[in-house]
Amino acid sequence: MGATSKSLRQSVSLPARLAKRVRSLAKSQRTSANRVLVSLIETGMEAKERERQRFYALAGRLAESTDPAERARLKKELARMTFGE
Repeated sequence: MGATSKSLRQSVSLPARLAKRVRSLAKSQRTSANRVLVSLIETGMEAKERERQRFYALAGRLAESTDPAERARLKKELARMTFGE
């Protein structure tokens, strides 16, 4: 979160087990549970963006590929990313 960005208050309900893990992380990092949640959310959103970029890169390679073996491999990888194992 940038120093000049405006913060908005957001209420979130967490399962007790997860809330306990967040509090434990906050205690070990000597910070607030709120800061831990913000950090985890930012990390998760960045990971999702990287995954999206990887998907589009693979789709681009599939569109450009003329090798049938590579096309099959790329299709398998894209299907795995889309539908899971």
